[in-house]
Amino acid sequence: MRIMKKNFKVLFLAVFVSVASCSFTTKEFDDPDKDKLLLDLITYVLQKGHYDPKDINDEFSAGVYEDFIKGLDPLKRYFLASDIAEFSKYKTEIDDQIKNKDLSFFDLVYSRFNERMENVKKIYPEVLSEPFDFTQQETINVDYDNLAYATSKKELKERWKQQLKFSTLAGYYDLVENQNNREKGIASTEEMKDTEEDEMDLPESLEKPKTTNEEPFTVKSKTELEKNARETTKSSLDEYFDFTKDLERKDYFAIYLNTIVEEFDPHTNYFAPQDKDRFDLRMSGKLEGIGARLQKKNDYITVIEIISGGPAWRSEKIEVGDAILKVKQDEEKDAVSIVGMRIDDAVKLIKGPKGTKVTLTIKNVDGTISDKVITRDVVELEETYAKSSLIDKGDRKFGLINLPQFYFDMENYKERNAATDVKKEIIRLKEEGMEGLVLDLRDNGGGSLRTAVDIAGLFIKKGPVVQVASNGNKEVLEDNDSEIIWDGPLVILVNELSASASEILAAAMQDYKRAIILGSKQTYGKGTVQNVIDLNQWLRKNDLGDLGALKITSQKFYRVNGGSTQLEGVKSDVVMPDRYSYIDVGERDYDNPLPYDKIDAAKYDIWDGYIGYDETIEKSKARLLQNEQLKLIDEDARWIKARRDEKEVNLNFDTYTAEIEERKEETKRFDAIDKYDNKLNFESLPYETALMKKDTTLSEKRKRWHKNLSKDMYVEEAVNVLEDLKLNNIKAGKVADIKK
Repeated sequence: MRIMKKNFKVLFLAVFVSVASCSFTTKEFDDPDKDKLLLDLITYVLQKGHYDPKDINDEFSAGVYEDFIKGLDPLKRYFLASDIAEFSKYKTEIDDQIKNKDLSFFDLVYSRFNERMENVKKIYPEVLSEPFDFTQQETINVDYDNLAYATSKKELKERWKQQLKFSTLAGYYDLVENQNNREKGIASTEEMKDTEEDEMDLPESLEKPKTTNEEPFTVKSKTELEKNARETTKSSLDEYFDFTKDLERKDYFAIYLNTIVEEFDPHTNYFAPQDKDRFDLRMSGKLEGIGARLQKKNDYITVIEIISGGPAWRSEKIEVGDAILKVKQDEEKDAVSIVGMRIDDAVKLIKGPKGTKVTLTIKNVDGTISDKVITRDVVELEETYAKSSLIDKGDRKFGLINLPQFYFDMENYKERNAATDVKKEIIRLKEEGMEGLVLDLRDNGGGSLRTAVDIAGLFIKKGPVVQVASNGNKEVLEDNDSEIIWDGPLVILVNELSASASEILAAAMQDYKRAIILGSKQTYGKGTVQNVIDLNQWLRKNDLGDLGALKITSQKFYRVNGGSTQLEGVKSDVVMPDRYSYIDVGERDYDNPLPYDKIDAAKYDIWDGYIGYDETIEKSKARLLQNEQLKLIDEDARWIKARRDEKEVNLNFDTYTAEIEERKEETKRFDAIDKYDNKLNFESLPYETALMKKDTTLSEKRKRWHKNLSKDMYVEEAVNVLEDLKLNNIKAGKVADIKK
């Protein structure tokens, strides 16, 4: 977010002068090594420019020690216990090494990791050359955090053997199940989904390419299927190690630098030169080709957002929280495991030309594993813009505006931005007789702070919207426009993925008591601002080439009531559980997040347009306590949490299969969630209806959206709240009397 640029430029200039006066030129270093220069420069910039710089001491050293080793070997499949014992002497010395530009710890761990990796390259082909016995009673513990390191190469080989058996078992199960289904004449889940989509009569631009020349079905023996599964596992590892052999020392040193800077907070990152050009990709996790944003957490690459209108969104096969385990680029290649792979390398596998297919092996939110076929396409940014729908409930009309992000034109703010678009939609909804408004910020990860302030101004006369702190200074960002575009009932929908600017807008409307916030127990909890610094600009002379860039946390958000949105997020007035309620999603689940704190409140006046505001909230809570659908959603969320917490996996095929079948049966009781009907009618506004007559793709998108809204009980309760607020709104009543 771009805020307080002037203040940060002053800081930048001051630090730059300091750096220049310290003579950061390569000629004046005793050792002009680039890595040492980077280490010195980055830590200096962090100490001077970070919002809350940490002391680089023994505690800091221990954090770097643990995180670097874990970052290289999260599943404990490379290092031995003897390696860790040797490394441990550096546990409280890294802080001193950083100050002295000493790379002894990095050099030792890096060289040993390469040595252990070469050993593993000999292990897995040998293990996979022999069949696995899936009739044995055996389990694998996947709680890697609490797993001890192997004490010998023999023990390490046994660990790899068990892990490879686990990987092969999943593939073997899929092959057996698919063959059984083919023998019974039952289409696979993916084939049935493809058929359903073909029957939807999609417009040509959304149709999937037709596959031809299918191989004739031949029944294979269990021995052949087991061999095929092993070959797939081996091919996947071959591909993985092909990637790793191209990595150089500088790639691992970039990991080390990131381990150091992320001790300050999870959003402070170092971008190596090869990553700097792909900064937008790295920062957003955007994957070209399928329309999803990813994040690497521990060793897994996880979906954190589905881009509305993109291929993943259209397929309805992937959801937030899914982990991508393998990628199959085309029909002629085996699936490649991306577990443990750098996110940039995973991107190279997943992206591809428009119209081509990619098969993703997904560990679903509920813990099941399945293959999803996605047809690559260009992500349509139009679907990230605000869109609205008119809601009919009996003889009453309400409006809903969905805002996926707080966007703006970087070249010209006035050209197009989220605030002006929301304003237009409100005016259009008012023309259709809207009596109450739902602003849907669910899954909105933020964006431009200015647009959040401007949108808040559509609902209040004047006043502060957010406070921003930076290096001891505080700035209050206010709405100075006295015009109110909507003075009627307002409900804002949020969930655990509503972050940053979403939280600022929701918090302001909650503090003013202008809107009732409905949704998850709390929002994401990101209350910090980052700026990107080109490290090359800090040197008077540089003979060592591109140094990359540093994304640094420089500011912190505070509500008008003085509380931070950091960690705490915004707590909903009316809490409604969803399937993410018990999953680790949010700022608080990162390592080293900045703490929650408070500052003095700004001066603001509570909105006086409602009577019975608190009573309306209590009435909604009472209504939801009796709601059976909500109880089922909460039960589903708890079930998902329980499955994700399971750490023991059975490697006996019959037991493994029985457990999967048991899960399938258990999940059937949650089918009613997707079949829910809120009895509301949703319509596009007249201007969009006219556009849809000429644009069949837009028409299909809106049909899909309205269909999903009709199953949405959160929208249903939002409308119920609007009805209660309308009945209690004296101002609106006075206006109605005047009109009579």
